[in-house]
Amino acid sequence: MGSFDFITFFFLIAAVVIFLQLRSVLGRRTGNERPPFDPYSPREAQGPEARDNGKVVQLPRRESTAEDESRYAAIDGLSKPGTPLNVQLRALSDADPSFEPAEFLNGAKMAYEMIVMAFADGDRKTLKGLLSREVYEGFEAAIADRESKGEVVKSTFVGIEKAEIVHAELKNDEENVTVRIISQLISATYDKQGKLIDGDADSVAEVNDLWTFARDIRSRDPNWKLIATESEN
Repeated sequence: MGSFDFITFFFLIAAVVIFLQLRSVLGRRTGNERPPFDPYSPREAQGPEARDNGKVVQLPRRESTAEDESRYAAIDGLSKPGTPLNVQLRALSDADPSFEPAEFLNGAKMAYEMIVMAFADGDRKTLKGLLSREVYEGFEAAIADRESKGEVVKSTFVGIEKAEIVHAELKNDEENVTVRIISQLISATYDKQGKLIDGDADSVAEVNDLWTFARDIRSRDPNWKLIATESEN
């Protein structure tokens, strides 16, 4: 029994010594450890390099070529590759990957109809949410002048015959896109006695406009505002 106790005690002491040596090595920081891998953090946070046995191992970088080509293909569907407009749209898309010309055009057409009808109805609230301050002031002044004379505008929006982007650029973090819109509208203006003084209540008129919309690329607000108008009639 005595020898058995001695052997057991000897191995117990040896185990304690080995454990203390392992803990002293495993628990020691030398300053060369790699940070723990976090699958949810951006790849940049992991650093551009990893070290393995003293050798530099390059981590794979995310390629965006396929995504870029997809965006460019959508742009090429609206403007011929190599043209100034195509170059402008590609540059705008590079600055703001969320910009989609076709989707923008759909929004511009809806905004166009809303603005035209709101102006005819004197709807200042709707106009204020869709126009820049400068453009709103011009529209509001025209509405106020019309109201002061007792004039009334009656309009029917027939539809948009054509809408196309003609220019795009980035100005001081502001996206500017100019759209040519050809629409059909029935519009007639009457004085306070009900006499027709402008337009025609029985015929459809073709209206050609150049409207420029803008959006701050730094803003989380996805909405665009009208910043300039020009008639081509």
